Amino acid sequence: MNRPIRKVAVLAALMVFALLANASWLEIGRAQTLNGDTRNRRVTDAEYARNRGPIMVGTQAIAQSVPSTGRFAFARTYPQPLLYAHVTGFYAYDFGSAGIELNYSKQLAGTSDDQFFTRIVDALTGKDPAGGSVTTTIDPRAQQAAYDGLAGRKGAVAAINWATGEVLAYVSLPTYDPNALSSTDLNVAREAWESLNNDPNRPLANRASREIYPPGSTFKIITAAAALEDGTAPDTLWDAPAELRLPLTNTVLTNQVDCGDGQVTLEFSLINSCNTSFANIGMQLGADKLRAQAEKFGFNNQNLATDVPWSASKFPTELDSPQTALSAIGQFDVAATPLQMAMVIGAVANDGQVMQPHLVKEVRANDLSIVHVNRPVRLEKAMSTGNAELLQEMLVKVVNEGTGSAAKVDGARVGGKTGTAQSDPDRPPYAWFVAFSENPDIAVAVFIEDAEVERNDIAGGRLAGPIAKAVIEALRP
Repeated sequence: MNRPIRKVAVLAALMVFALLANASWLEIGRAQTLNGDTRNRRVTDAEYARNRGPIMVGTQAIAQSVPSTGRFAFARTYPQPLLYAHVTGFYAYDFGSAGIELNYSKQLAGTSDDQFFTRIVDALTGKDPAGGSVTTTIDPRAQQAAYDGLAGRKGAVAAINWATGEVLAYVSLPTYDPNALSSTDLNVAREAWESLNNDPNRPLANRASREIYPPGSTFKIITAAAALEDGTAPDTLWDAPAELRLPLTNTVLTNQVDCGDGQVTLEFSLINSCNTSFANIGMQLGADKLRAQAEKFGFNNQNLATDVPWSASKFPTELDSPQTALSAIGQFDVAATPLQMAMVIGAVANDGQVMQPHLVKEVRANDLSIVHVNRPVRLEKAMSTGNAELLQEMLVKVVNEGTGSAAKVDGARVGGKTGTAQSDPDRPPYAWFVAFSENPDIAVAVFIEDAEVERNDIAGGRLAGPIAKAVIEALRP
């Protein structure tokens, strides 16, 4: 073989090797990425040809596939769309998916690694492939109470079992109809997508755990926890002037209720939500201690391993003294999701232990065998058991004696905290209420973004407290 032919042969061999290497890389290294790409129509078409499994609340399907005519063998339907839209999410041909439909897509399609042997059995027996079922942690009584309590107002309710982290209620309003987005008539789906995205009320926005807002005085729970952990006792006295000029500024902080014009205890400050004393507590503790305490409760955690749609709540860095004072009362650049604030008060109820929230209880294959169960997962120990018990008693007094009386439930031990947060001078404040109860072991956060009342009538306890009470009462034995 002469030299030119040898060069051509070597070049051809290298090209064949490169082709084989690229094919192997596509098959092994990039297969998962390419299969998960929403632009991969072959994968999407294959999924639409499969009987996707249901999403369950107890024994009731809140998302299911039904036989369809035309291009697709099955259509995805949602029997109670408005009530559970932000739980299920949607499953759209052109626009991907959201919620459980996204986070458990492979399990619902029957293509997860956990369902490998089920697929083998189906193939050997000639059974048509079908997806698995996903059972949520949602309690339908709590979900309905939360939805009804918001009464169409823009806002959210997130409730968890504080001992296990199970999400019991998960409501965001305004809501939407996932049936339209998931329609097999793609023109209907596109029109729904355009309409929802152009809606100024942003119904697709998940206010329960994907949007962050100033938490206002509900953040005083964290400031009180930081003070207790720093050695403060409930009866320690703090300066609570009627007006507090923040250092280095012309800003004057006042109290929304009569806190006197002298010194008050930490307990009195929390019961009556005294801004000036909590601002002084924050400045004495310092930004670093406040931030460290907030982060123990879950703030600034971008990588929480949860199946709940998640955005990290935020406690700012690089605070000066007046900014620290405002942060101590949940203002300045502090921002939180309702789910995060439910986790905060839930951790207090759980003797200081933060639990990882989860929205799915178990996954079953199409033969009903259990292939995955979500167990309770402990995160940080946010505060000592002793200090958590002290804070519990203080929060119970907020409900029994202070600003949280609207959440009082006869025969139950309920603790809570009100919050009214300034967001923008051109819009009304946000109304918050967070609460915990024992028997049922539940922590709930209620957030009202637009109360549709006059600015002066907005108060977290008055507006959001009754919703928290209704959710707790819905689960009473």
